[in-house]
Amino acid sequence: MLKDEKIQLINKFKKNGIIKSKEVEKAFLKIPREKFVPYEYYHNAYIDTPLKIGFNQTISAPHMVAIMAEALDIRKGQKILEIGTGSGYHAAIVSKLVGEKGYVYSIERFTKLAKKAEENIKKIKIKNIKIEIGDGSKGLKKNSPYDRIYFTCAAPGISDIIVNQLKIKGKLLIPVGKTVCNLILLEKNENEIKKYNLGGCAFVPLIGELGHKK
Repeated sequence: MLKDEKIQLINKFKKNGIIKSKEVEKAFLKIPREKFVPYEYYHNAYIDTPLKIGFNQTISAPHMVAIMAEALDIRKGQKILEIGTGSGYHAAIVSKLVGEKGYVYSIERFTKLAKKAEENIKKIKIKNIKIEIGDGSKGLKKNSPYDRIYFTCAAPGISDIIVNQLKIKGKLLIPVGKTVCNLILLEKNENEIKKYNLGGCAFVPLIGELGHKK
């Protein structure tokens, strides 16, 4: 059964130190990944691998979603920006971490993917996610500044335009490279910006004005 597979995967992540906090564990327990994958992959929902969702895009492997959630240290009531909605699964996990008083804004360049993500989120009755359609490489200025920003696609670099949309003491998590990349955590403080390389990863490329060319 999928429920058993989910619990086994979460326990594996806890044992391996991928899931460290009770908050992230609870979010993974609450969100059904099977609701965010194409029907043909329904029974593969808790295999720890990316899955195709159309338009040459993927839903990230569960371990990567967990790594990113832990690295961002998301708190209740925060305002979050996600670049690259995909199926909506990652945003759904984050919505549980920010709680009812927090909010997740997500931007997706493919209209059909954005609409499908909205349907997925509606099915599980999440109300604190807003999906926008547009060029995520430039962020989403109108709702800035954000407590946290994260990319679900690989950018060629870290743009000042994105950093300027972060609050002081905010955090940005971004894969830098093209397909094969490094996961970079940026912390924005009053007088300095700190960057940490969290290691290698693989993501689809960010396409847009400040992203990679098609």
